[in-house]
Amino acid sequence: MIYREAGDFKTSYVADSQTFPIRMDRRAYWAALAVAFLVIPFVINDYWLNAVFLPFLIYAIAALGLNILTGYCGQVSLGTGGFMAVGAYACYKLMTAFPDINITLHVIAAGAITAGVGVLFGLPSLRIKGFYLAVATLAAQFFLVWLFNRVPWFYNYSASGQISAPERTVLGVPITGAATDAWATYLFCLVFVVASAWIARNLTRGSVGRTWMAIRDMDIAAEIIGVSPLRAKLSAFAVSSFFIGIAGALFFAVYLGAVEVGSAFGIDKSFLVLFMVIIGGLGSILGSFLGAGFMVLLPVFLTNVLRDGLGWPTTLVAHLELVIVGALIIGFLIAEPHGLAALWRTTKEKLRSWPFPY
Repeated sequence: MIYREAGDFKTSYVADSQTFPIRMDRRAYWAALAVAFLVIPFVINDYWLNAVFLPFLIYAIAALGLNILTGYCGQVSLGTGGFMAVGAYACYKLMTAFPDINITLHVIAAGAITAGVGVLFGLPSLRIKGFYLAVATLAAQFFLVWLFNRVPWFYNYSASGQISAPERTVLGVPITGAATDAWATYLFCLVFVVASAWIARNLTRGSVGRTWMAIRDMDIAAEIIGVSPLRAKLSAFAVSSFFIGIAGALFFAVYLGAVEVGSAFGIDKSFLVLFMVIIGGLGSILGSFLGAGFMVLLPVFLTNVLRDGLGWPTTLVAHLELVIVGALIIGFLIAEPHGLAALWRTTKEKLRSWPFPY
């Protein structure tokens, strides 16, 4: 039977505190990695890459970043789109200023620059919280979009105001530009996703993550027992912005190739990532992936089934998508605030106790 723990015992503290304590979860994790690295690159095509895999991988990194800030540290943010724009424009400036450096370093450096900007805009969180902090980060969203629109230096004085990713390679394989292969760009983003998830999981289950959750649950009590709100909140903003900056850099350089800040990183992008976190589950690494997968697959499903299959008008399908997302958010906030991740945890518990009542 599935999810039975008979014979699955631990002989050390390290084994007992591992990320996947149940053997079946560990096997599923390694099987998923094997399929992701060894199967999908050989069968992927351009449609699946651009419609499903690249958006899912990039948005999963952005959802991880926002989940660290909002789900683990309790700091509400509506500036995700602006921070993604920082990562995109930082990557563009680095790619054009240092063409001989590997694009992998450019993406990481863009995340580091975004982390610094995130710390700067995270300073108000030391005095305000809740709705007021959400408004402050929303102001950061509008300010950053305005800045990248109005200062020509950021887009190298281009007449159109757009930024375009130069052609770059990794180990001789094109990653950006017109001559890229689907498997190469997929693997490039997949490596960043796996590394981001590994870093996020180890941070959230260690002492840093415990300080974030202490601030989230009751900041005054956390400060009384010795947790520094300054260090905890600003570190959460830094780590969150680092992941979001990487997502923005990949979104620009690998996925779109050319962007204009107003259309690519507007307020709708901030709400999209927030919806992923709410539907997937606040305070859950798995929830970030589930929410990103749901929000990416829903439009593809509606387009292929309702528009192409049943002949529904495009506008009706687009409006139906908004209705479904809105209804799900309301339903999850009322019935299951911890999202799809909590439903999966409940399902596992029921499987472990089946056929006995739970």
